Amino acid sequence: MNSADEAEESRPLYAQVREQLIERIRSGAWKPGQLIPNEFEIAREFGVSQGTARKAISALADEQLVHRRQGRGTFVVQHTPAHVLFRFFQLFDESRTQIIPDSRKTVPVGAVANERERAELGLDKGARVIRVARVRLRKDKPFIAESIVFPDALFPGLAELPELPNTLYDFFQKTYGVLVVRADERITAVAADTETARVLEIDEGTPLLRVDRIAFGLVDRPLEWRVSLCHLQDAHYLARLR
Repeated sequence: MNSADEAEESRPLYAQVREQLIERIRSGAWKPGQLIPNEFEIAREFGVSQGTARKAISALADEQLVHRRQGRGTFVVQHTPAHVLFRFFQLFDESRTQIIPDSRKTVPVGAVANERERAELGLDKGARVIRVARVRLRKDKPFIAESIVFPDALFPGLAELPELPNTLYDFFQKTYGVLVVRADERITAVAADTETARVLEIDEGTPLLRVDRIAFGLVDRPLEWRVSLCHLQDAHYLARLR
């Protein structure tokens, strides 16, 4: 037995089952919104106890890859515009109501990744990316200037589209089978430079919140690098700690 086999056997049994279930989601064998087998069926299929199967499914639920519906079963998570905004958009107004942004026409552009893009997305030299510059609106006024970069290899044909939708993650799941499962964000305070001030229709030097996000897929691979420059005014960023 080689070291890889030994390492696999040393891992908890539920973790081994979990990875095989994740592969079914990643490969598209289980579609977004699909009802998956229950713990009895999974236990029987993999030759494990019901408790092990239940723990594997619970791990998927904790990672928000599946969700349980009382009396109906467990389903593969399906991104919708509302779901994406609730999960990943953390700006709220003074009444603590989540801000629902719109966006101006968003056109993707293909390019060879620069050094910073390669570092953030884990790409090789010469890899191509898709760049998007977008302005988000609040009450028809610009309040976020975004720069977004995706690996071209994950989204073939995306750079040729005339326009992208307001919410991208549900589009990626439905069109490419790419599921965003988590995101890391770094928050800093910056001053608006000349170009950002022009885009956001504010004075140069105005304080902005910079949200630097890396979004990850099922195999913990970076799918997106996004920098959002936010003119908060009477809004705030909310972090939920669990």
